[in-house]
Amino acid sequence: MLQMTQSSTRPRAIALWLLVVAAMILAIVAVGGITRLTESGLSITQWKPISGIVPPLSEAEWQAEFANYKRIPEYTQINSGMTLAGFKAIFFWEYLHRVLARLIGMVFALPLLWFAVRRQIPKGYGRRLVAILALGALQGTIGWWMVKSGLSQRTDVSHIRLATHLVTALATLAGTVWTALDLRALHRDRFARPAPLRSVAIVALLVLFVQIILGAFTAGLDAGYAFSSWPLMGDAWFPAGGWHAGWSVTRNAIDNPIVVQFIHRWTAFAAAAALIWLALRSSRTGSKGPGHAIITLVVLQILLGIATLMTGVQIAVAVAHQVNAALLLIAVTVAAHQVGRRSH
Repeated sequence: MLQMTQSSTRPRAIALWLLVVAAMILAIVAVGGITRLTESGLSITQWKPISGIVPPLSEAEWQAEFANYKRIPEYTQINSGMTLAGFKAIFFWEYLHRVLARLIGMVFALPLLWFAVRRQIPKGYGRRLVAILALGALQGTIGWWMVKSGLSQRTDVSHIRLATHLVTALATLAGTVWTALDLRALHRDRFARPAPLRSVAIVALLVLFVQIILGAFTAGLDAGYAFSSWPLMGDAWFPAGGWHAGWSVTRNAIDNPIVVQFIHRWTAFAAAAALIWLALRSSRTGSKGPGHAIITLVVLQILLGIATLMTGVQIAVAVAHQVNAALLLIAVTVAAHQVGRRSH
């Protein structure tokens, strides 16, 4: 039902639609970063996928939302003096985040249904598009699972669930861009096959996602506030007492803010090496644009990471750091696709 012969398909139109979706995912990554940094993520304490699109419209409705927020630990332990105006400010970012998520779902699902009904999806791509749609739906569930972790005992969300939420969004972004690139190639050559994922690309993508996970841990644990100096952490490469002796190596690497910040600082350079390796391989295939973009974005990402620390996690700088990571992932995806296409 989701695919037809190549003569009746519209790979170029579908590719353009997917790139619009990718741009929207990039936007929600930015809004998600702001939501996290402004501590807004727990302001909406209920998950109403349909009715939740309507914000509070009366004073009574605002007071009811605020009353729900007052019941959770974040309010009672941290924000007990918050006014209704202050609550409205944090509510805005979480509401915008959720509205964007719903909008992305509609912008993906409705055109997909249109292309399917008109039998314009190329052979072999129907299942892939449905898989991306399913991944997006899963992302909504993961988002609520993340928020729920901060509603009863914690004063913030689980950093592990935050990392899962971010990685799922970025995996959806990469899959969407890759599929768009395959469809653009199919538009130019109706015999073009989907590009394979080569070993150099697999390594680059894996180390990038590991670094993104560490970044999410850093954000979720507020580890960026631990030390605002660079390259030293205070007056040492690793601060005395920073290692929790009663914890395992694994737990220190996941739950100890100081250790997480330390690892995130220095694995950045290992990730940079792997990404530059892919950039060089990509440049040898002909087009140098994706390779140059990777190198530029890698340098910028490291500089933004340092600036995030040294400005005390200033919101504008920290959000730029997160958005640049998403842009870097797009550049890596394009370069990986280019390497795959030129090697088969």
